Amino acid sequence: MRVLGFAFDKIHVEKMKNQYQDLKVSTKMDLVDITELKPEMFKTKEELLNIKFSFSLDYSPEVAKIEFTGAIVISVDSKLSKEVLKKWKDKQVSDDFRLTVFNLVLKKATLRALRLEEEMNLPLHMQLPSLRKEQEDLKV
Repeated sequence: MRVLGFAFDKIHVEKMKNQYQDLKVSTKMDLVDITELKPEMFKTKEELLNIKFSFSLDYSPEVAKIEFTGAIVISVDSKLSKEVLKKWKDKQVSDDFRLTVFNLVLKKATLRALRLEEEMNLPLHMQLPSLRKEQEDLKV
């Protein structure tokens, strides 16, 4: 599977209040639609899938909300394409496929969300790495 394109269609951030007591941030990610692409400009033996997704961060109780929708275009072999499209008729996909797509969305959306959180002066939804001074061994 190769990623040929990734784009956000909607980016929405809303801050309702500045009180961060008892703050909880929940994440929701979902596949909205999967369709086959047949563009004439791509001559490939593999098939192209257009995967629409949604990703949101909800800061509760009613503090803020960040929402993304978008699409990923991937190139997959014919067998996988048929399997994915067949299962998608029932709004299902294999766990391996879902995990791969969700990791792509998570990577891109998390980076954008961190930037938006900084701009909106919101607490970060995840802890960033930090350096600490090494503690000296105590000798008696």
